[in-house]
Amino acid sequence: MSLLLQKKYLSFSLFFILISFISCKKEKETTNNITTGKEIKLKYAKGFSIKDLGMYKTLEIKTPWPNAESSFRYVLANYGDNKQADNTISLPIKKIVVTSTTHLPALELLGVEQTLVGFPGTKYISSKKIRSRVDNGDIRELGKNEGINTEVLLELDPDLVVGFGIDGNNKSLDLIEKAGIPVIYNGDWVETSPLAKAEWIKFFGVLYNKEKEADSIFNTIEKEYLNAKKIAKNVKNKPTVLSGAMHNDIWYLPNGTSTEAQLLKDANTSYLWNDSKGTGSLQLNFESVFMKAQNADIWLSPSNYSSLEKLKNASAHNAEFKAFKDKNIYSFNNTTGDTGGVLYFELGMSRPDLVLKDLIKICHPELLPDYNLYFFERLE
Repeated sequence: MSLLLQKKYLSFSLFFILISFISCKKEKETTNNITTGKEIKLKYAKGFSIKDLGMYKTLEIKTPWPNAESSFRYVLANYGDNKQADNTISLPIKKIVVTSTTHLPALELLGVEQTLVGFPGTKYISSKKIRSRVDNGDIRELGKNEGINTEVLLELDPDLVVGFGIDGNNKSLDLIEKAGIPVIYNGDWVETSPLAKAEWIKFFGVLYNKEKEADSIFNTIEKEYLNAKKIAKNVKNKPTVLSGAMHNDIWYLPNGTSTEAQLLKDANTSYLWNDSKGTGSLQLNFESVFMKAQNADIWLSPSNYSSLEKLKNASAHNAEFKAFKDKNIYSFNNTTGDTGGVLYFELGMSRPDLVLKDLIKICHPELLPDYNLYFFERLE
C-alpha cells in the first residue's frame, strides 16, 4: 500500500463528517476523537479493536500483517445506500468480496453468506452452502489474490473488499481503493493463539451489525475449546509428536510459539520442538529431524502427502520413522470440499475447538470415545 494511502487511513479525518452528516470536508485527527467512546472488549485478539461512539463505530486494524508499521482506522455508520468519503463504510454490508477461505466461515456462521458476490479462487471453497452459490453463478470468480480481476470486481461494485497481505503490497487492492471501494486488511492469521484467531468473527460481526451474534458464537467456541483442554489436562501419558514433512531437502515444521504448537500443548502432548522460538516455520535438514523424532509416537500433518505410499515414494527414509511403521500418521489434506479445497484451511482457524478435539482424539482416544475426527484422517 502506498505511503499516501497509509496516511489517508491514519488521518482518521472523518469524525466531524459523521457527526454533522453534512460536510464532506476532511479534518485533522485529534486526540479527543481517538480516546472518546466505549471500546468493545476482546478476550484474546490483539490485531484489531472496535469502539462504539453512539452514532457510529470505529474499527482499527492494528496488525494487518507481520511487522506492520502502521495501523488502519475506519468509521462505520448506518448510512443505507449512500456512498461516503474515504475511511467510511456504510453498514450493514449488503455486498462483500473476501479474499481468503479463512474469511468464509464467519460469513456462514453469522448467516450472511448470501452477501458474498466475488472470491479469488472459488475452486478452493469447501463450504457446501457457499459452493452452491458459486455453482449458481451468485459468486463470481476473481482470479488470484495477488492479481484480482479488477474489471469484474468493479462491475460487482461491492460495499467492501476484505483483503489480506504479507506486507501490504498488493497492486490490485490499491487500484480497487482508488476506484472508491473500501478495502480492509484482515489480520486474523497474524494472531498468536488459536482463540485469538477465532475471535476475529467479531470483526465481521461489527460489519453486519451482528455483534451479539458474533459474541454468542465465539463464546460457544471458546467454551468448547476450554472444556476440551480441561479434559486433556490430567492425562498421564503424553505421546511424542512429529509434524510436517520434507520438501527440496528442507523439513518444514511448526515452531514452539506457533498456534499449531499451542494446540498440541493444549491437547497435552509432547511436541518435540515445543521449546523452539521464532516466527514462521522451522526449516531443518532430514538428519536433525530423524535424530530427534525417529521414535515419535505420532506424526501429524505430513504436508500434502495423501497416503503412506506417496510419503514413502517421496523419500524412502520416511518409512524409517516409528510412526510410519505403526501407521500413526494423520493428515488433514484428505478432507476436502467437492472441488478439492482443504476443509482445514478454510474452517480450522475459526473452529479451533474442533481442531483441538481432533488432536485429543488422535493422541488420547480414550478421552473422547464418541467423537469422530472432523479434519484429520489416518493415512492408509
